[in-house]
Amino acid sequence: MLNLKRNLLSAALASAMFMVATHAQADAATAAGQQSSDSSQSSDQAAGKDTKTADGKQRPSSATKLQSVEVSGFISSLENSTAVKRNADSIVEAVSAEQIGKLPGVSIADTLGRLPGLAVQTVSGRPQVLTIHGLGPDFSTALVNGGQQVSTSNNRDVQFDQYPSSWFNTVVVHLSPSANLIGQGLAGTVDMQTIRPLEKSKPEAALNARYVWNDMSELSPGKGVSNKGYNLNGVWVNQFADHTMGVTLGVDFESNPAEIQHQAPWGYPTDNSVAAGNGVVGGAKNYGISDTMKRNGLLATFQWEPNEHYTGTIDMTYDNFKEVQQAKGMELPLAWGSATLQPGYTASNGLITSGTYTTLSPVIRNDYNQTSARVYNLNWDNKFHINDNWSADLVGNYSRATRRDINLESYSGLGFNKSGPTDTIGFVEQGNGLLYVNPSYDYTNGIVLTDPQGWGGGNDVVQAGFINAPHTVDYLANLKLAVERDFVSGPFSSLEFGVARSERHKTYHIDQSFLTLGGGTISGGSAVTSAPFSGSTCSPLAWMGISRQLCYDPLAEIANGTLVGVPTFGSSLNTPPDWKTKEKVLTPYFQFNLDTYLGNVSLRGNFGVQMQHTSQYGEGERVAPGSAVTGNTITLIPVKGSTSYNKYLPSANLIFGLTQDDDFRVSAARTLARPRMDQMNPSVTVHSHIDKLASTDPNQAYFSADGGNAKLKPTMADNYNVSYEHYFSGGSGFQCSSSDQKNSDLCRTGGGGYFAVSGYFIALHDYINPNSAFLYDFSSFLPFGLTPAQVAQLGTTLGTVSGPLNNGRGYVKGAQVTLNLPFNLIAQPLDGFGTILTANRTKSSLVYPGNPNPITVPGLSKWVANGTLYYQHAGFEARISDSYRSSFLGEVSGISASRIEQTVGGGSTYDAQVSYTFDHGPLNGLTVIAQGSNLSNKIFTTYQNNDPRQVLTWERYGRRYEVGVSYKFQ
Repeated sequence: MLNLKRNLLSAALASAMFMVATHAQADAATAAGQQSSDSSQSSDQAAGKDTKTADGKQRPSSATKLQSVEVSGFISSLENSTAVKRNADSIVEAVSAEQIGKLPGVSIADTLGRLPGLAVQTVSGRPQVLTIHGLGPDFSTALVNGGQQVSTSNNRDVQFDQYPSSWFNTVVVHLSPSANLIGQGLAGTVDMQTIRPLEKSKPEAALNARYVWNDMSELSPGKGVSNKGYNLNGVWVNQFADHTMGVTLGVDFESNPAEIQHQAPWGYPTDNSVAAGNGVVGGAKNYGISDTMKRNGLLATFQWEPNEHYTGTIDMTYDNFKEVQQAKGMELPLAWGSATLQPGYTASNGLITSGTYTTLSPVIRNDYNQTSARVYNLNWDNKFHINDNWSADLVGNYSRATRRDINLESYSGLGFNKSGPTDTIGFVEQGNGLLYVNPSYDYTNGIVLTDPQGWGGGNDVVQAGFINAPHTVDYLANLKLAVERDFVSGPFSSLEFGVARSERHKTYHIDQSFLTLGGGTISGGSAVTSAPFSGSTCSPLAWMGISRQLCYDPLAEIANGTLVGVPTFGSSLNTPPDWKTKEKVLTPYFQFNLDTYLGNVSLRGNFGVQMQHTSQYGEGERVAPGSAVTGNTITLIPVKGSTSYNKYLPSANLIFGLTQDDDFRVSAARTLARPRMDQMNPSVTVHSHIDKLASTDPNQAYFSADGGNAKLKPTMADNYNVSYEHYFSGGSGFQCSSSDQKNSDLCRTGGGGYFAVSGYFIALHDYINPNSAFLYDFSSFLPFGLTPAQVAQLGTTLGTVSGPLNNGRGYVKGAQVTLNLPFNLIAQPLDGFGTILTANRTKSSLVYPGNPNPITVPGLSKWVANGTLYYQHAGFEARISDSYRSSFLGEVSGISASRIEQTVGGGSTYDAQVSYTFDHGPLNGLTVIAQGSNLSNKIFTTYQNNDPRQVLTWERYGRRYEVGVSYKFQ
């Protein structure tokens, strides 16, 4: 596969060189045709019209007249995106809507994942978070109309599936920052821009409706889930009062299904006594998951431009979504459980690939997960045009997210604590990483609610399930005042300066409970060890060889009193888990904007500096040393921490216009990525591991602890980018009105294809090492839930304490190439055909103290490639896309510089779309569309020890199909 991608890259480069040559010939061959254009251009000049862009390039002109660039379809999206990229005063990638309410791609995350230098990560079967230049979502930020966004996770990473794609007209990804970009990220900044009604020349409206289904049948049927769904959205734009007032209204209703085959092996221990030193699967957690995410979203924008001196804009968005997962399956405790590996197994290169286990006591799982979240955004932008030289912009925005989760586990089996019948099970490690099994027991008979493996014994309860119920609140308020002074002569076009202030608060609270069969304790003799239930036959794991089992609704068992919750205490789970963080940032800045010439070379761009003064505060809890367990509680004491710091972030972006169609861009900037918010939590969590009670190794002991660091500072980076861009045409030849010239990037320089090659180097310092660790004596915490007999068995009171520190350093470097080629530039009969090819090669290195050997930046793929082949003609559109990401290594450093490696498998995903738009007759404005995503049905895997057979996560999501209609009101 890697060779194939390299061949595609070679083909892209060869095509680009061939295109350049043929384009030069085409220029000479069509000189006569251009005389007419030149003549029109001369007429404009004679009339005193400005026919050049800010960098001196000639604006295209022809007989084609656009009303506010009213082009449509995928090609129009490409042309607008190319124009945004070409006119930007920094290095950016962009995507534009094909028409209002319709971004190309399945979702906004999917669309962004196809841009050069970006990759998307799938969560629960949906594209969700982004990687920019090999750095994960913690190293980038997201804006809506320039306002920084909060997150529905317990950190900063933005889940892009929380934003309906129908809301946005353009999305710009800033790969190099500028001083006036507030809320910038270390690797990149994603700015999602909604429709501005006064930038439209006339009213517009569109309705889009789609029916969605997954090709897998429902794996775990239940309330709130389905393998079918829908998306219905509408956008309306209008202007009033002689085009001085404008309104945009949008609605989005969605039911998004996903089916997930999930397998998570526990690991691969080496059993010298039985397996002769070969690794063998230690157990596996297996689910068939049915998932449905439902969303209701609202968008409103109001604009007022009473005169040439003031423009006011208010944007409001509201997003309410609820995700339900029915997860049913079975956990198989094998080598690390009570099962026994039998002789006669098959081993290959140090791994047992097939064999038989006896005395298996499985844990049958009927789990339920629910997420409810609400996201609010309010943005108020006031632009003041004071006179020809001075202007100002006062912006306030507020972003807020609330989220509640219920993660419910419910266990059933053949008897309490391995006391019931046992099973004999054959297993085979298949070539695609799947653990396929062949049980002999019928799991529809003799099944009861219980604690099949006795997991609750260390906490003196019969653990028939567990509940995690976290609640997160995140809000961010920003206020910015910017002033700009324009210059009519000299090398600088303007000077910008201003100040911004932001304040962010995030709280995380979680309720945790054991689910028991009545709430009694084992030692007190009041614990119920098993209980019957009413279930039905289901087959969530037929794909891995388990034909059927009993399924039930765990919520109903709680409601009828069979399952009773008791609080956790002194368990191996995080205690305490609650925290609060606050962050205040004051950012004064200034920026000079360039527009001049160096001989025959135009020069534009900017340089400036931000100064960020940050005050941060964290509040949490920790277990009080020596506190005794009282009932099911343990004494907690508060812990607080704070710090403040100043960071200076200079930046420079220079764009050299070598010719009318060639730009060379250079940027240098200092950037930062603030700590994850859970890392700023000062809580100290003490863990107990009952299975390691007798261990004398402090690295594998009963006690351990971890926590955050309220004094943690950002990861810093010196970010360097270069880019050479050749634009194959002067644009599509649009003749635009004066209003369009002001508002439309497409009118300023046109769209068309381009070839770009770029490189980047990100020098990382003060990199946050998440697992800096030291030894600690936990004697003062005894008994910590242990009985006197268990205290006597304790092997050591020493354990490890781990937490984050700013002690890492390293780099990320890479190169990327992009070819956006309309085939009519090669031969006119190919008009309507085109391709977009992009490839990115990245390398990284990280060094932590205590381990001089560099490791790879977690989450980085060496190769990322995307390819799209499209055709558009007379209302008909078709395209197919391939997104490829190579395997990437995630490594962490622990106590004594130990290293843990885990690799995420790479591969390709294919999407396709076909549509037809009626442009006349009674159906004028109607588009019918069909598309499919994940057509390759890619398997997502992670594995360890650089051995793809040692799988840690195996998932398959199925193919997704959509059919729908879109109507644009004429």
